[in-house]
Amino acid sequence: MAPESLRAVSERSASDGHGTARATEPVDYAAINAVYAALLAGLVYATRERGREDAIAPRELIPLSAATFALSKVIATEKAGTWLREPFVDQDGHEPRPTGRRLRRAIGELVTCTRCVGAWSALGVVGLRVASPQAGRTVANVLAASAANDWMHAGFRWLCNRAD
Repeated sequence: MAPESLRAVSERSASDGHGTARATEPVDYAAINAVYAALLAGLVYATRERGREDAIAPRELIPLSAATFALSKVIATEKAGTWLREPFVDQDGHEPRPTGRRLRRAIGELVTCTRCVGAWSALGVVGLRVASPQAGRTVANVLAASAANDWMHAGFRWLCNRAD
């Protein structure tokens, strides 16, 4: 096959069937999912010998959930998370938009979605809690307090708006 033919085949396979290049491919999302699954499997493997005293009690789910909320909000929407989003997101306008193509764009979609980042945040927060219980509790409590702060400010703003 001549080089010109190879290029045409490559361009067709990277298009949506109408000659328009697709920004992402299913394999890009599969790669992200594979990394997540590998990290989760690694965490399960690394902590398989932990005793019951290191297990997460049901009462810890609320602070862990609040910690996950706070961390995902910082990463996906706050100015403090800009450095992490910058390589994957165009932030010139009001609404951040994923930029680039393929895996770069798929990561941009992930880091601008609080629910998506929440899954990764949960993996990190719970992973730290299981791998190093004391450090995990400390980090979870700091992040949970940050989440409570967000909720209190939102509630205060809501009350002030209702009073006006």
